[in-house]
Amino acid sequence: MGKVTGFIEIQRKKHPSRPVDERLQDWHEVYLSFPEQPLKDQAARCMDCGIPFCHSGCPLGNLIPDWNDLVYRDRWRAAIDRLHATNNFPEFTGRLCPAPCEGACVLGINNDPVSIKAVEVSIIDRAFEEGWVVAQPPETRTGRRVAVVGSGPAGLAVAQQLNRAGHTVTVFERDDRIGGLLRYGIPEFKMEKRYLDRRLQLMVEEGVQFQTNANIGVNVPVGELKAQFDAIVLTGGSTQPRDLQVAGRSLKGIHFAMEYLTLQNRRNEGDMVDDEAFISAKNKHVIIIGGGDTGADCLGTAHRQGAASVHQLELLSQPPDQRAAGNPWPLWPNVFRVSSAHEEGGERLYSIATQSFSGDAAGRVTTLHAVRVEVINSGGRMEFRNVPGSEFTLNADLVLLAMGFTGPETPGLLTSLGVKLTDRGNVWRDERWMTSVPGVFTAGDMQRGQSLIVWAIAEGRSAAKAVDEYLMGRSVLPAPLA
Repeated sequence: MGKVTGFIEIQRKKHPSRPVDERLQDWHEVYLSFPEQPLKDQAARCMDCGIPFCHSGCPLGNLIPDWNDLVYRDRWRAAIDRLHATNNFPEFTGRLCPAPCEGACVLGINNDPVSIKAVEVSIIDRAFEEGWVVAQPPETRTGRRVAVVGSGPAGLAVAQQLNRAGHTVTVFERDDRIGGLLRYGIPEFKMEKRYLDRRLQLMVEEGVQFQTNANIGVNVPVGELKAQFDAIVLTGGSTQPRDLQVAGRSLKGIHFAMEYLTLQNRRNEGDMVDDEAFISAKNKHVIIIGGGDTGADCLGTAHRQGAASVHQLELLSQPPDQRAAGNPWPLWPNVFRVSSAHEEGGERLYSIATQSFSGDAAGRVTTLHAVRVEVINSGGRMEFRNVPGSEFTLNADLVLLAMGFTGPETPGLLTSLGVKLTDRGNVWRDERWMTSVPGVFTAGDMQRGQSLIVWAIAEGRSAAKAVDEYLMGRSVLPAPLA
């Protein structure tokens, strides 16, 4: 590595961000560009560790030590080549991935891990600024046609890889814009959509075709795809939200997180969203049920809309500040984390179970009734028991359910295709990424269940290689071991 003693001499620095008071007034990204020299210093912390566990921590198998060293040596052009060798969209992962690579960093055994994510996003941003990222259309076409259903990160990765292999690829999206959750699920303050649009424009220049408002199995018959394409890849995601079946759930003012986030993203896109249909937190007491990333996205959105107060509830107990004995390196560290949205305000409550909601005469929610819980081990299984006498209430004008997703939606596409599902309700596939229907493949959350953007891209690359082999008998496409 460039600086042998870098990990000893240099401490980890946080990615610079805009002041809270400033960023709450707009929807622009929270984080600023990392200054060049401090970033090189952070890259210099990467050790010459004999086995770089960051490779295994990253589902894409990103060549992290390579591009850390290249950044330290000011070889940015070579760094983007190494980064793009394994990752189609580092401008997305560098902003949105929770960085399991950092959790596996060898330096993290007894120190703060290397700032891998900050280096990654800095490389791709520099590459675009320098004009190094250009369209890469294939030299020849194979004559084979592939339909990709779903335009999230898995679908986009499949499409780009298969297009570069020379196949003619059409991506079908049921929404009015391309991007899936990248478009309507991720708030603007986490990733401005200009980065998504920039990459999509490159893919169009490469020859990928996009068709919006195409809900396969609903307004576009499955038979049309089977007749027109040599292979179909299902990448529709895990979009069925987990509900909360308690008394008062039907009261007005209780919404799934994606209903809420999508409407704000549409307004940010310039759409005219009717005030009656729009879900606003302005001057309201907001309760977010779910302590994960989606809950944090709701939190940051509520802050910017002018909420009177925000409470975020989590059923599990608060994680420790440091790794627990049963959570050793290089496992993903289950520790207390503070996102940019949490820095901006709100109160986080752990070990809380919602019992019911109550409302006013107009049928609108006004109160959340909850109880504190404790975890007990019941025959090797984790169960939650109410703590006697711990019942309490919170004012609730707006309740957002951000408890994750249970699997893909089955009516329409999956029912029409007749694909086999797993016991968990996901799309079944074999080792070649093919579903139970010949010629129909799947990748991403639709077959894996709710997961990370980096897993979606990794699976998209792997599925693309399998589809290429199916169509051509062999493939030269690279693929991670996803």
